[in-house]
Amino acid sequence: MLELPPNPELGDAAFPCFTLAKSLRKAPQQIASDLAERFKLEGTEASAAGPYLNFRFDRSVHSASLLLQAEGQAAAPNGQTVVIDMSSPNIAKPFGVGHLRSTVIGAALYRMYTEAGYRTISVNHLGDWGTQFGKQITAYKRWGSEERLKAAPIRESLSLYVRFHDEAVNDPTLETEARDWFRRLESGDEEALGLWRYFVDVSLSEFDRMYGRLGVSFDKVLGESFYNDKMGAVVEELRTKGLLEESEGAQVVRLDDEEMPPCLILKSDGTTIYPTRDLATAIYRHDVLQADKLLYVVGAEQTLHFRQVFAVLRKMGRKWASACQHIPFGLMKFEGKKMSTRKGKVVFLEEVLDEAVARATAIIEEKNPQLQNREAIAEAIGIGAIVFGDLKNNRIGEINFSIEEAVQFEGETGPYVQYTHARARSVLRKAKEGSAEAQNGAAEYESIKASASAYHWDEASWELLKRLCDYQTELQRGVQRQEPSVVARYALDLAKMFNRFYHHNKVLSAAAGDKEVRLELTRLTAERLRWALDLLGVRSPKEI
Repeated sequence: MLELPPNPELGDAAFPCFTLAKSLRKAPQQIASDLAERFKLEGTEASAAGPYLNFRFDRSVHSASLLLQAEGQAAAPNGQTVVIDMSSPNIAKPFGVGHLRSTVIGAALYRMYTEAGYRTISVNHLGDWGTQFGKQITAYKRWGSEERLKAAPIRESLSLYVRFHDEAVNDPTLETEARDWFRRLESGDEEALGLWRYFVDVSLSEFDRMYGRLGVSFDKVLGESFYNDKMGAVVEELRTKGLLEESEGAQVVRLDDEEMPPCLILKSDGTTIYPTRDLATAIYRHDVLQADKLLYVVGAEQTLHFRQVFAVLRKMGRKWASACQHIPFGLMKFEGKKMSTRKGKVVFLEEVLDEAVARATAIIEEKNPQLQNREAIAEAIGIGAIVFGDLKNNRIGEINFSIEEAVQFEGETGPYVQYTHARARSVLRKAKEGSAEAQNGAAEYESIKASASAYHWDEASWELLKRLCDYQTELQRGVQRQEPSVVARYALDLAKMFNRFYHHNKVLSAAAGDKEVRLELTRLTAERLRWALDLLGVRSPKEI
């Protein structure tokens, strides 16, 4: 129930007395005043400020224990398994900027849950099945060229897909032909399967290259096709339990009692649709992967779909359906425009990453042309800028993407945090070059404890120390809210506080005791910034 005062001058913590007013039958202001008079705790002073009881810590008494707390320790395993469905690009489609959000939000949540003690499994649920393959095969058979497809598989596939939708406006036979090809694919037709496998193979090769640049990997890559032999059992169970009804030739599960439209299970031509596959997927993840919690990091436009799927699972008697959770996120626009694969309005992610890296390279050439490993560091800064530029935002919000903004070394950006981390590492390197042999851990702590008690804790040093202690709390808050931006905002806060501390305090030229404390604050800052960037999937070069 403690809060942080809005202004550090009011104290280090505050207790709002409103909650006691009813039981004590007194005004909150009077309660705060009474408690302030009675409060006695060595090293802590209490004072009333209206309805709040403010606490101020004696910095010489508490600083050493706060330094120890800031050091922290890894969370103990809690025995729960979380399966995170993330990224999930469609085969034969380009890896566009629109795919970035699911990939980086999912990967950040994966690392955050793991750090918080969960057994975490990331799954790339590839869109490698469905009627779009009937369309893709139809377009290839009509207008495709094997030579063009081999030369640029993804771009040629996109071109064919866009042409299909353009031509289908005036030629309704195309949709019929596409449905027929998908029916042939589901029934195991050799030609259809051969073309499908080719599209899958070239797409996976392209995707893996992009994931490598983003530093993202998966524990399981299981496309929709993996569940083809598992859907029959789902349909049969729905039929046996009397949940399937016919509607205009199709088979549906009614959800009137949940105030939702019916969930389509089988189309009128007998082929499956993605709700069927998602039901089979959820059952597999719970029963085989032993998931206690199932998270789906998918755009907000799919909210109704997941509500329907989870409702059908409940009707099937799956009590664990309450452990299924859709983690929605807002659209990413590029220069104010929404992207659409059907219309060909796609901004290729690789082009965006290349542009960001090129801009980072230009900045390095200008500011530090002697830097070693410039190419690798420019890659880390450019790609880190894109990832951080997404994750610093509340995930449900819409993002209007701007490379120019993301790659700046000032403001709320990834490069700003990376540069602050590199600055702290540089200070520590210089200190190490001029120092004697290091002490062992216990002796070092006793020495810092003594220095901390004697140190004059100015506001910049004290506020930085307190913020360093918050990292586990921020991690837990981020996990509870499924919100990587909590960690990103913590990194930005810490970077700003360190830069203020560094501006107000000499570190390397300070007197012996002060230098020891300030170097410890610098070391802890570097460690926590690296920790936060690691969780977000952003590399932290030691030199920039």
